Amino acid sequence: MSRKDIIQNPEFGNKAEAFEAFDDIPTNPNLSRTIGDVINARYGRRDVLRGMLAVSATTALFGTSAMVAPRQAAAAGSSRYNFEELTWGNDETHHIAEGYDADVLLRWGDPITADAPEFDVMNQTAEAQLKQFGYNNDYVGFTALDDRGDRGLLCVNHEYTNEEVMFPGIGRQDNQNFAAMTKELVDIEMAAHGGSVVEIAKGENGKWALVRDSQYNRRITPLTTEMAIAGPAAGSDRMKTTEDPTGTRVIGTLNNCAGGMTPWGTYLMAEENFHGYFWTDAVDAEGKPDLSAQAEAAQMKRYGVPGLWYNWGQHYDRFNIDKEPNEPNRFGWVVEVDPRDPSAMPIKHTALGRFRHEGCETTVAPSGQLVVYSGDDNRFDYLYKYVSTGTVSDDNAANSALLDDGTLYVARFDEDGTITWMPLVHGEGPLTADNGFASQADVVIDTRIAADLLGATPMDRPEDVQPRGDGTAYVMLTNNTKRTPEQVNAANPRPESSFGHIIEIKEDAGDHAATTGTWSILVKCGDPSLADVGAKWHPETSANGWFGSPDNCAIDADGRLWISTDQGSGWGKTGKSDGLYALETEGEQRGLSRLFFRCPVGGELCGPYFTDDSETLFLAVQHPGTDGTKNYAGFERNSTFEDPATRWPDFDPAMPPRPSVLVVTKQGGGKIAV
Repeated sequence: MSRKDIIQNPEFGNKAEAFEAFDDIPTNPNLSRTIGDVINARYGRRDVLRGMLAVSATTALFGTSAMVAPRQAAAAGSSRYNFEELTWGNDETHHIAEGYDADVLLRWGDPITADAPEFDVMNQTAEAQLKQFGYNNDYVGFTALDDRGDRGLLCVNHEYTNEEVMFPGIGRQDNQNFAAMTKELVDIEMAAHGGSVVEIAKGENGKWALVRDSQYNRRITPLTTEMAIAGPAAGSDRMKTTEDPTGTRVIGTLNNCAGGMTPWGTYLMAEENFHGYFWTDAVDAEGKPDLSAQAEAAQMKRYGVPGLWYNWGQHYDRFNIDKEPNEPNRFGWVVEVDPRDPSAMPIKHTALGRFRHEGCETTVAPSGQLVVYSGDDNRFDYLYKYVSTGTVSDDNAANSALLDDGTLYVARFDEDGTITWMPLVHGEGPLTADNGFASQADVVIDTRIAADLLGATPMDRPEDVQPRGDGTAYVMLTNNTKRTPEQVNAANPRPESSFGHIIEIKEDAGDHAATTGTWSILVKCGDPSLADVGAKWHPETSANGWFGSPDNCAIDADGRLWISTDQGSGWGKTGKSDGLYALETEGEQRGLSRLFFRCPVGGELCGPYFTDDSETLFLAVQHPGTDGTKNYAGFERNSTFEDPATRWPDFDPAMPPRPSVLVVTKQGGGKIAV
C-alpha cells in the first residue's frame, strides 16, 4: 500500500493512525531470522505445526489451566499489588482504582512561566505556545529539589501534534496536501513539540501544583532551542548543513516519545519518528518520495526519510531534503537536558546511536559503568544497549561525558534462550570502509545498517525497556502485524501479532554491563478467552486484567513492574481503552495482570513515573478523543476540533480535548498499591 493509498483511506481518522499504518511497512531488508523464528526454534516447531490451533500451542507449553476461564485470584492476599482492580471499558473520561485520586496537573496550553499568556484556543500563537505546556505529553520524569521530595522538577516530552483537534476549522491536513497549514500554524506546531521542564510542589493538602514563577520553568522546542552535538558524529561531514557548517550545533528536537532520567538527575529525551518531519518536492504519482537525486538514498530508505507527515519543509529549508540532505542525520538521537540549569545547552549524544529511539532508560552496573537501554520502535527492528567506558561519579560534567565515550551494542536472541550483545564498533567485523563505514561516525549515523550487517534479531516493535537493579530488564514488544504464517511459532502462534508480548532479560551475574544473558517471554498479550489469539497469562488474570500492545513501563521502589498500553485505533478490537496495569513478575503469580487506571476514549497512556517514595505516580494521557473514535459506540465518526469524541479533561463546550499530565495519589496518603 502506498502513502497515497493510506492517507486517502477513510479507515484512518487522523494523521497518527495513518502514520502508524504507513509504518506497518518494514524498512529492514534483513528479515531472514526474526524473533519469531528464534522463539520457534527454542521451543520446537514439532510441538506446534504450522496452522495448529493456538489452544494446542498454549496448553502444550503452559498446561490446561492457561486456557480455563479467568477466575478470582485464590491467592489474592499474596499479591504484591494491593488495590481493588478497575473494571475495563471505554468512555469519555479517565478512571482510577478505588481509593486513589488521579488529578489533572498540567494540560496542553497551560501557562508555565510567570509572563505566559492564558491559553486562548481560538487565538493561538507560536509566541504564546513557547511559554505554555506543549501538546501530546508522552514521557514524564521527576527529580527532587529537596530532601523531603515535596518539591521537584517535572520533565515532560511532547511527541507530536494532531491538527484536526488542535486548530479550529481546518480538519486533518496530511490528506489535503496541507492546504490550510500556513507558516503561522506550522510555527505553533513546532512550538508545541519538544519538552517542558516545570517546578511542582506538594501543598499542605498533599496535592501537587505548578510553581508558575519558578526560575526552572521552560520549554524546549524544534523552533528555537539550540543544541550541541557530541560524541562520534560531532563534526562529521554528514552532519554539516548550510546553517551549521561545523556539524556541531542543531536547532531543536522532535517526536520525543519515551525517555529517561540519569542517576545524576538530568533528563534524556528520545527522538523517535523523526523521519515523518522531512519533506521533498520530488514525489511520484503514488505520493512516494523519489530519492534518485539523493547521495544517501539507501540510508534514507532504511530510515524511512522523508515521511511527508508534516509540511514543515515547505516553510523551512532545513526540513526539505532537496535543500538540506544532511539534516535528517541530525535527528534520531538521545538528547540530554539539565533541568536544574536553564542556561545549559541540551546535548545530542551520538554515541548512543541513531534510530527511532522509543526510550533511553538508565542504570548503573556493579562496576559503576552507566548502562542505557533503548528500543528501535519499528516492525522488524532491534534492541540496543550502551555501556559507558568510565564510571558514574559525583562530578556531573564528567557524568554527562559518559554518554559520549562507551560501546553501543545490539541484541541477538538465540534459540537456546541466551542473548548476545554485539558491539557496534568501527573496524570490527563487517563495520569497515569496504561496507560503507569510514569511521565510528558512520556507524552511529547508520546504526540500523550496521546492526543489519551484524545479524541482530529483528523484533516486534521494541519500545520501552526498563532495567531493574538485579540485572533484569523488561522489553515491551508492542505488536507486529506483518509477521507471516511462515513465522508462526510456539511462543507466538499467530500469523499477525496484533497484541504484542513482553520479554524478560536476565543479564549474566546480574550485571547490566554484561555482554551475554538469558531471555524468556513473561506474557503474550491479548484476550486469553479466545483460543486463536494464543495469549499467555497467569490463569487467574481476570477479564479486566489482560491487555494488548504494551508500550511504556516503570519499576517502582519495591521492584514491581507497571505497564502502560498503546493500542492506537486497534482498541476497537478489544473494546478496552488504554490503561495502566500492575504485572506480577515473580513467584507463583508471575504473569498475573490487574488494571489500575484507564484513559478516556481515543487516548494513549504514557509515563508512568513513580517518585522515589512511591507515594506519587505521574501519568500522561496524550491525544485524547482521537484514535479509533469510529469504533466508539454512540459517536462512530472521526473527531474534529468542533466535534470531538470527548472534551476531556475540561468538558468545556468551547474547548477541544487537551493532552494532560495527571498525578495519582492514595487517598489518606501512603505508597501506591501497598
